[in-house]
Amino acid sequence: MFTNRPVRIPAALLAWLFVFLAASPGCKSDSPAPDAPDTTTAPPTPPVTPPASVLVGSSLIGEYSQATLASRVGDVPLVGALARLPIKVYKLTYTTQNTDGRSITASGAVLVPVTTQALPVISYQHGTIRPDDEDRAPSHYSQNSELWSAVSVLASTGYVVSAPDYIGYGSSKDLPHPYEHAASLASASADMLRATREFCKQQNIKVNAKNFLLGYSEGGYATMALHKLLEEKYASELPVTASAPGAGAYHKTAFAKYILNSDQPLNFLSTYVWVLDTYNRVYKLNRPLSAYFKEPYATQLQANPFGSVPSLPKQLFTDAFRQSVLTDSDPALLAAFRDNDIYDWQPKAPTALFHGTADDYVPYFNSQDAYKAMQARGAKQVELRPIQGGNHFTSVATYTLSAYAFITQY
Repeated sequence: MFTNRPVRIPAALLAWLFVFLAASPGCKSDSPAPDAPDTTTAPPTPPVTPPASVLVGSSLIGEYSQATLASRVGDVPLVGALARLPIKVYKLTYTTQNTDGRSITASGAVLVPVTTQALPVISYQHGTIRPDDEDRAPSHYSQNSELWSAVSVLASTGYVVSAPDYIGYGSSKDLPHPYEHAASLASASADMLRATREFCKQQNIKVNAKNFLLGYSEGGYATMALHKLLEEKYASELPVTASAPGAGAYHKTAFAKYILNSDQPLNFLSTYVWVLDTYNRVYKLNRPLSAYFKEPYATQLQANPFGSVPSLPKQLFTDAFRQSVLTDSDPALLAAFRDNDIYDWQPKAPTALFHGTADDYVPYFNSQDAYKAMQARGAKQVELRPIQGGNHFTSVATYTLSAYAFITQY
């Protein structure tokens, strides 16, 4: 069902919206996009039966009262009223698979309300974090993290929150983060969710069977990938109750062409470069940067992958590379994009796709294409929730409030 209707929310939650805007965007000026490699040369690793236990260890970060949580959102007094329960925050370490199939130790944070009630679980996938912002990873639970204020208040309303660091942060920070690689974002998030439930059982923390999925920007992409994986592989163990991905780059093949065909300045090309670098490595294309980028940028990016680049794609990317993508004449590259397309499948659980209609970072067509493809496959409980006039950053607040309202229906 297509819906464009406003969500009716109590005034207190409306106030909370603005706090989330200030505290959250897991993409300061970073996020998702598409860029290239090859599935033909490196076929995906076949599914491996997961071990019975994934939890490695846990440590208490701290316990925080309602008053403490309220003080973190003191600029909006009404928000303090939402902090219903004190919470405990733990760092978990757990096993998951890296992009090459090897077992590694990853980490994340778990926010646990202090109560005897059996609570639902939210898997919260954070937005883009550059390597030099490691302290923003969930397991650090720092003031710079998305978890510190808004998500902590959300937990305090009565949800256990499972927040994966992803590969490349926290306990796995010595590994490169596979930016916008659907399979590893999904598996790292799923294994964190499994570890969270294992931890709750170990600690006699009561949780019910409900699993909600939230995330925006790279977190939206990770949420969509996670939802697909859970329904395909963990339908009995981790059934999805409802999912609300926001502003993800779900249609990589179309997004790549959008970027490389653009004659307009794109302010976020450095993150698109990151995606391309990830796919070049993960799919073992191992092409020199000069295959993708003009000089002097190829040399500069070799020295600093996160260095500044021009905003016009035609100034950055080689003509040969652009044409190979626009004409589908590079099978290896096209296979990599297609391997990371997660827009065309049939979710069974209720799903709301949120996206700003004026998003120039991750264009709105990503959610439109997903909605149309899912409808065509017969999905019965998928909604497209456009955020009228919102760009990638101004839409965060509306997404947060509306996504929270959406999951509370279930």
